[in-house]
Amino acid sequence: MKKILTTGTLILIVMAGGLFVWNGGSLPSPTASVVPDNLIRVSLPKPGDTIKSPVHIEGEARGNWYFEASFPAEIIDADGKQLGIMPVQATADWMTAEFVPFKADFIFQSPTTETGFLILRKDNPSGLPEYDDERRIPVKFNP
Repeated sequence: MKKILTTGTLILIVMAGGLFVWNGGSLPSPTASVVPDNLIRVSLPKPGDTIKSPVHIEGEARGNWYFEASFPAEIIDADGKQLGIMPVQATADWMTAEFVPFKADFIFQSPTTETGFLILRKDNPSGLPEYDDERRIPVKFNP
């Protein structure tokens, strides 16, 4: 019985090590976005930037990130409290599979924490979870 437990533990350690190596030698960050840059690219604000209201948002997203030329954006504090939500508009024709630029000036409430997230969500009018996607950008708040 002891030999089986030892072998099982060894197998689990080897599997965990394999996953670590397969992930490029690092563990996934809880603040890292899982959305690859081939769907949405954000040029402003950059991760870790200090922001204040209104914050200028700029970047580009594939046409299917939008619905009717917009997608929702949200700012939350470190406690998950919503400080603001607004639609972000495409600045060019969004009826394409290519990247489409967007810009917005986002007004939000005063935070009670020093950090938070700008969340850019793929517009999903179906409401089906398999079509949900988001890009989370960690930010600091200007006191």
